[in-house]
Amino acid sequence: MAESLRDILDAAARGVFPAADGGTSVVAQHGGRDAGVIAFTAHSVVFTDEDEGWVRKTLAALGCDPLAATMNARFLAAFAERTGRRTDTIDVLLTGAPLPGRPALALTEVADPGHPRVVAARRRRDGVRVWAADGGVLVLGRGVGGRLEVAVEVAEAARHRGLGRRLVTAARQLAGGEPVWAQVSAGNARSLRAFQAAGYLPVGSEALFLRP
Repeated sequence: MAESLRDILDAAARGVFPAADGGTSVVAQHGGRDAGVIAFTAHSVVFTDEDEGWVRKTLAALGCDPLAATMNARFLAAFAERTGRRTDTIDVLLTGAPLPGRPALALTEVADPGHPRVVAARRRRDGVRVWAADGGVLVLGRGVGGRLEVAVEVAEAARHRGLGRRLVTAARQLAGGEPVWAQVSAGNARSLRAFQAAGYLPVGSEALFLRP
């Protein structure tokens, strides 16, 4: 039986990736909300409920390097048109193993369902939890394939003090023994540095397509 999207993600979190054979795997969406593309080293995974034949025919028609085809702008545009979904950017996909202990950072969980960060996070994640720190916010929730995803926000006045690194480190301690995933815009070098300094490893790139 073909691997599911969750199987592929769980393996990648352990450092086991699809074969670097230049191929593309097409798997079903984990749920109705998320469709998209994950590009690992020399192998891509397209997760969609669209016809697999359409995916392969569209990729073949691009006439570009097969290693780059799934992240080619023409394929992503065709994907959006075919599915009626929208995408924002191609993100760097990172993962961090869980850490023992409790966060050294003082965090207060936000229970208000109307809190702006809760409202925004629930558009893309399930089971959202939000913590506030002095100068920052930490969000954990279930995203693509049911994986545990982290997002952080640091106030302008609190930047350049290592708060972002401490927040994403805290996420690994709050993860309940499972890997934590992050999607970071490739141009957001500050965030990428913070995640890598906190022990997160880049594993690929991701283009996520959401319903309007």
